[in-house]
Amino acid sequence: MVSLHPSKDEIKHAKDLLAFIGSCPSPFHAVQTVKEKLISSGYAELKFEDKWTLLPKGKYFVTRNGSALIAFILGKSAPEISGFHILGTHTDSPTFRLKPSPLISVEGKYLKLNVETYGGPILNTWLDRPLGLAGRIVLKGKSAYHPQSVLFQSSSPLLIIPNLAIHMNRKVNEGFALNKQKDLLPLLGMQGEDLKKESVLVNYFSNSLNIIPEDIIDFDLVLYEYENGHIMGLNQEFISSSRLDDLAMVHAGTWALTQTMSNEATSILACFDNEEVGSTSKQGAASPLLASVLERIMLALGKNREEYYQALAQSFMISADMAHALHPNAAEKHDPVNRPVLNEGPVIKLSANLSYTSDAESTAIFHEICKRAKVPTQMFVNRSDERGGSTIGPISTTHLDIRSVDAGNPLLGMHSIRELGGVKDHLAMSQVFKQFFRD
Repeated sequence: MVSLHPSKDEIKHAKDLLAFIGSCPSPFHAVQTVKEKLISSGYAELKFEDKWTLLPKGKYFVTRNGSALIAFILGKSAPEISGFHILGTHTDSPTFRLKPSPLISVEGKYLKLNVETYGGPILNTWLDRPLGLAGRIVLKGKSAYHPQSVLFQSSSPLLIIPNLAIHMNRKVNEGFALNKQKDLLPLLGMQGEDLKKESVLVNYFSNSLNIIPEDIIDFDLVLYEYENGHIMGLNQEFISSSRLDDLAMVHAGTWALTQTMSNEATSILACFDNEEVGSTSKQGAASPLLASVLERIMLALGKNREEYYQALAQSFMISADMAHALHPNAAEKHDPVNRPVLNEGPVIKLSANLSYTSDAESTAIFHEICKRAKVPTQMFVNRSDERGGSTIGPISTTHLDIRSVDAGNPLLGMHSIRELGGVKDHLAMSQVFKQFFRD
């Protein structure tokens, strides 16, 4: 019987994940954190506007919009011979995004922020929690077409979305629909002479970043839970944290790639943005981003269009996004046979309606990768009367003719502000990715 107690290595890796998530309150911070890890491991940054010159067995990365990143290690063999081994993840999570001119005064006493829901968060989990604000602020640059972007993260808890007292909402425990425009606007502070509505937020940003208020042009800012994640449970077997979906897979993929040297196939880590809202952006999986990078690699290696298509035919992709674990209080919501649980290994996701890319062939390949990594696997399908979600896999394969499997670690409370994963699962999946890049 497998031990219920995580090993020291599993605990250490889970703690490293929590530190990673803590440094990634927004997709922009996630890309910056991954960049720093890659650079410290000898990766060189490429620019889309430059001509690419690639060295044999070279390690490179490129970013788009500051919120998506693709990294790769050139293989020993030509891509048309051994193909690309692609791991797809995403940097974004459900949250709330700050609207333009966001300050709202309430009777001249309170200041709150006007926000818009991003993706599909479980709304009530965001109430009564200390929240921060993070993302990028755009400043005047050298020209109108080249503004400057700087990262911003509030240095202390800044916001809260207060609940309505039960005395004023007696049916709250019977089910209450939260109105996204009315009930979910975060409180910023009290309004007074020293907190004037017109300038308070711009002054806060300029003071925090030590910049001139007049240089601030715009921003892409989101809310995030300020409290860090924790290792918990009777045997320290659970990971409780925000944004496990999908930063856990970003972290595992980054770790695996930085542990890998050049092998036969060209190894690729793709960290897309905007998965939670359909991926239809220049930095999303529905864009030409991945296809462009693959073609740029082939061109830099002196290959032609025919060899590019040969490379695609030799390639394989793991679309890595989290999976639903059997819920201890809602077991009836799951398929009667395929019921993945926490800490029993990665989950292969299947759907007859093709909301996942897994088929018999790609599933067999992933099983074999896991077997070589000495990691068990589990299977997930939705109940036949439940409509499940989707992910970047089907979107990516509509643009690229590549075999693909959808897999991820089991998770409870997906899209809650606080999700729950397994300590043992995280190192297990990281080892699977490492094996994938080594094959």
